[in-house]
Amino acid sequence: MNSVKVIERGSSLYRGLVGVGLVLLVLAVLWHSGLAPFEMGQVTRVMIYAVAIAGLNIATGYVGLLSVGHSAFFGLGAYTTGILIMAYGWQGWSTIPVAFVVGLVVGLLVGLPALRIRGLYLAMVTLAFAVAFPEIIARFEGLTGGAGGMTIRRTSLRPPEWTGISLGQKHVWLFWMCVIVLGLTLYITACLTRSRYGLAMAAIRQNEIAASASGVNIAIVKTVSFGLSGAITSAAGSLFAIYMGSLYAEGSFTLLAGITLLIGLVIGGERTVLGPIAGALAVVYVPYFTSDLGGGQSAAVLFALVLILVIFLAPMGVVGGLAKLLRRFVIFRSPRPDTASSMAARS
Repeated sequence: MNSVKVIERGSSLYRGLVGVGLVLLVLAVLWHSGLAPFEMGQVTRVMIYAVAIAGLNIATGYVGLLSVGHSAFFGLGAYTTGILIMAYGWQGWSTIPVAFVVGLVVGLLVGLPALRIRGLYLAMVTLAFAVAFPEIIARFEGLTGGAGGMTIRRTSLRPPEWTGISLGQKHVWLFWMCVIVLGLTLYITACLTRSRYGLAMAAIRQNEIAASASGVNIAIVKTVSFGLSGAITSAAGSLFAIYMGSLYAEGSFTLLAGITLLIGLVIGGERTVLGPIAGALAVVYVPYFTSDLGGGQSAAVLFALVLILVIFLAPMGVVGGLAKLLRRFVIFRSPRPDTASSMAARS
């Protein structure tokens, strides 16, 4: 029988493993930054979808608020960036915080029904939001381009002068923007879920009555979580607008896009920090590699088979399944109070 190795967080071994992981991560990012424009564009698209799925993970994964309409938040961030660039002359990178705030406000409003309903009933509310979004975009034709879509001038997407990157290397600038946004998103998610607020999120997901009896303010946690979820997905939509350069609500931000994000979350693994990356790899590369096997229908069938296979073999998702396998050999745990006090005294 294999013995399980227990590693305490904060120990020398733990710090060493974290250091090695960070070095490997930096090397991987540097290697991808030297790829050809098309390959780098694919990696950039993966990071954009990873940010969007990470936003969905906060509401659906950690709190249990089922949403199939996050495509609307994705589109909201994209059109916020498009409007600010085309109508007001903003630079693309500076619109990302604005898209985040807009998504936060709308997310708080859309999340209000979660105070009364949950499960499939809440999913129906988000479904209505996703279905209505393209119609809302079509109503404001003067700002959004309406049903004909919006095209952002290529020169308006020029990287800032202080970067030293030319317009012809826009893909490099966008790659590094996505690296920063994705890194911040995963770091915030990790810190949030390991905090007391994260414990409140988990308590609500498992049993709302017990959480309320324990002093958790369910109304605040639910609403804020949904707002933060929409904000992060909107930031991903902002990056998507800069990546694509053209927006078409009926093509990129429909209910199907929301279902795609949900599928990515299931494949990658709910309630995991790195699951959104695995899910984004699946939703970007599986259709790409299966596109030559008979057109869109065959690609969709193979994508469905991949989803069924993952659910059958790893119900917790790819990352969740790997984490479960790893725990057979290694367990990471927080130091005990007496150990933590002695470590603090030595430092």
